[in-house]
Amino acid sequence: MEVNPPTMDHFDKDKYERAKKQMEDIKGFYTHLVVYLIINISLFFVNLGLFSKGWMGLEYPGWAIFTTPFFWGIGLLAHGLYVFQYKFRFFKEWEERKIQEYMEEEEEEFKKTSRWD
Repeated sequence: MEVNPPTMDHFDKDKYERAKKQMEDIKGFYTHLVVYLIINISLFFVNLGLFSKGWMGLEYPGWAIFTTPFFWGIGLLAHGLYVFQYKFRFFKEWEERKIQEYMEEEEEEFKKTSRWD
């Protein structure tokens, strides 16, 4: 049985599916961000007593008011790094270039010191 090589349509379909998945991931991140902002702003106002005491009866918030945004923010950061990892390719490419540069320098040094004069 002969296997047909993939056609250009196959590659275009795969490219489309990857782009669609990336778009859905980005949309999911922004949805997560909006929910994070709405919930944490609401919690902030509730903890300030804005809804129960009125505007003039504000109390100084304790450290507990910041725990939910902080720990949820860590999760949001991880989500963002996962979704936008393609934007961080610059750092990976730079890292690879520097490694190659150091390897070439070391090779040149080795050649200089290993000559028999």
